[in-house]
Amino acid sequence: MQEQVEDKTVNLAVSTTKLTGRVMWSAFKAFRNYVKEKMAENADDKITGRQSLKELIGQNQGVSALEIGDGTFKDFLKCADKVGVDYAITVDKSVKPKRYTVFFKARDADALEEVMKNYAQRTMSREKRPSVIKLLNKMKEKVASIPHKVKQRTKQKEHSR
Repeated sequence: MQEQVEDKTVNLAVSTTKLTGRVMWSAFKAFRNYVKEKMAENADDKITGRQSLKELIGQNQGVSALEIGDGTFKDFLKCADKVGVDYAITVDKSVKPKRYTVFFKARDADALEEVMKNYAQRTMSREKRPSVIKLLNKMKEKVASIPHKVKQRTKQKEHSR
């Protein structure tokens, strides 16, 4: 029990005759390094979600690829993060518009089916929704076509003598 309490508490002792900003800064750095070391000890070596292509291939679980259009790229990422698929992204800038290729682990095939289903629902619902900008432009045209009443103001000064 005592060891658990000791593991959870951190003592920060600084011995100095004159407490300056530099001493405080070095103490803060030492504390930050200590916390990073503890986090590294407790953290799993397994990376999840978005990662580099090299890290994804390094997991030795087979990699599959899928091309995605430019406009709906972020929708796919939201769906993938929600389901928890490990993926890596590459961008082909030589083609107009940019072509995104998403690589994912072959083990995640069932999860990827779920991602693709959610992604398809999002894109279909986006196509069904009316464009707010188009509606706004139509309303602007209607307002512009309405004749405005112009109030004529005349200023008359009364002179009292």
